[in-house]
Amino acid sequence: MKKFLALLMAGLMTVSMAACGGSGNEAAEGADEAAADGAKTYVIATDTAFPPFEFTNADGEFVGIDVDIINAIAEDQGFNVRIDSLGFDAALAAVQSGQADGVIAGMSITEERKEKFDFSDPYYTAEVTMAVAQGSDIKSYEDLNGTTVAVKTGTNGADYAKSIADQYGFTVKEFKDSPTMYQDVIAGNTAACFEDYPVMAYNVKQGAGLEIPEGTLAAGTDYGFAVSKGENAELLEAFQTGLANIKANGKYQEIVDNYTK
Repeated sequence: MKKFLALLMAGLMTVSMAACGGSGNEAAEGADEAAADGAKTYVIATDTAFPPFEFTNADGEFVGIDVDIINAIAEDQGFNVRIDSLGFDAALAAVQSGQADGVIAGMSITEERKEKFDFSDPYYTAEVTMAVAQGSDIKSYEDLNGTTVAVKTGTNGADYAKSIADQYGFTVKEFKDSPTMYQDVIAGNTAACFEDYPVMAYNVKQGAGLEIPEGTLAAGTDYGFAVSKGENAELLEAFQTGLANIKANGKYQEIVDNYTK
């Protein structure tokens, strides 16, 4: 019987180790291993692809401004994180259902969202900008008169473009994702596109075939870290304190500059 039990325990340990090794989620594995230090581990939900805030780089690593910020704050405050890359809508749902403790995903702080989430102070303010195909004759909003511009549905860029469409005499065409929107502009089907500046600037830097005319930045929106309404106050407070600390010691600016300059 003792021999049987020993073999059974060995088998269970082997299965457990195989499950951990086969997850493919380096962030989750790191958090599981770090949990041995006794620090609390929080599950943080995020988007899958919103560069430069969260995305998978050429080495297959999940990186970005949001990813680096939450990791830096966790280190500063002495807790561990398991980052779950779920997609934006799924990330919000995970927090509301209790499957995740918090969300950081380039999430704009809005009055509507405040009804369901408690937000940190803004950790990033994203201005909106216009981009055009390289070599385009469009140099200003005035040049958009009589044209059609591209926007990504449900974004700050879309809201801003619609708000000035009548003033500058252009029409708006919506797309479900940024790459398709960019290609439409590059192909000459639409005259320009609108998006949050850091997202646009990163894609221009990566050779998207677009350029940002001078003088086209406009007031944008504040991004915030969020927890479900009335839940995880301790995590929210730790985020706030950690954010202040990494701003004071220069780590925050180092992270932002790494992706935007």
